[in-house]
Amino acid sequence: MKIKSILVLGLGRVGTLVGTLLNKTGFEVTGADLYPKDNLPFASITSDMTNTEGLEEKLKDFDAVISCLPYNYNVDVATSAHKLGIHYFDLTEDVPTTKAIIKMSETANCVMAPQCGLAPGFIGIVGAALASNFTKIRSIKLRVGALPQNPTGLLGYSFNWSPEGVVNEYLNDCEVIENGQQKLVSPMEWIEQLFIHGIQLEAFTTSGGLGTMCQTYLGKVDNLDYKSIRYPGHVKLMNFFFHELLMRENRKLAGEILTNAKPSVSDDVVYIHASAEGWKDGRLFRDEFVRSYYPVTIDGKEWRAISWTTAASACAVIEMVSSGSLPDKGFIKQEDISLSDFLKTKNGRLYNGEEQGGA
Repeated sequence: MKIKSILVLGLGRVGTLVGTLLNKTGFEVTGADLYPKDNLPFASITSDMTNTEGLEEKLKDFDAVISCLPYNYNVDVATSAHKLGIHYFDLTEDVPTTKAIIKMSETANCVMAPQCGLAPGFIGIVGAALASNFTKIRSIKLRVGALPQNPTGLLGYSFNWSPEGVVNEYLNDCEVIENGQQKLVSPMEWIEQLFIHGIQLEAFTTSGGLGTMCQTYLGKVDNLDYKSIRYPGHVKLMNFFFHELLMRENRKLAGEILTNAKPSVSDDVVYIHASAEGWKDGRLFRDEFVRSYYPVTIDGKEWRAISWTTAASACAVIEMVSSGSLPDKGFIKQEDISLSDFLKTKNGRLYNGEEQGGA
């Protein structure tokens, strides 16, 4: 089903940009938020979309919905979309939420596509593209970090993303493949040093970034893992905060303390360091995809790197579903999406440093 009209739920920074990009792409966009929003380039309504009563009635006139709400509301939105037979997309990294939506997709007459953001999302598309070049794969290593360009303090961090999401990533178990076996490992472990464009960084295990890749690559790769990138010393302090100070016992308070101490900044950077190792023509090789993404200006407004990399990824997937280059029903794995086709979409071109819709 070609998508003409789409409802964007939640008009925070990312949701507003999702609506803006989809509007520029040519979709009929309506945004919905609990609070009135002014000066948007698309239509918007004021509505409490976290209230499940009457949710189907609010969705029924659209071809698709994308949830930019906190992850804990997504199952309800997906359930309503499934009943109505309209396409569903979201940005979640939460594993239980995704598993519930995958279960729904088994009987869906529409697309059910959670995890369409940066990680999981774009990073899985990149990892699969790297892995496809090998006749036998030894490892796939995916690393992503959204950081301040000019860090201050010992943490070297700012909360430009959902505090609930970050806290979950730091405390929930992490899926990996190690020595050919799928397993769960603790977060904030397997600490490593890496350099991107001469800048020293560290990376460590966090939850949710792989999406469904462990299930897809089990039996095909010896080692697969996802890690978050931070400035050196960050993980030691976060382990102290969550475990020695026992802040893991109150996730909500932990998020409030961290966001109060390290508020968001405008000058951010998104680092991506993805690699695959394996054999080509009988020889061992390593292929890499290493990028630094910075804020961009869209329609005269500057958008943070974490906002546009997340929003553009979701919008590119929506484009591909609407154009028919992705299936029109069922669950869509991010690792099944062609990187080359993704980067040719109007929104995917942003990852190449091109203006949306440029040649």
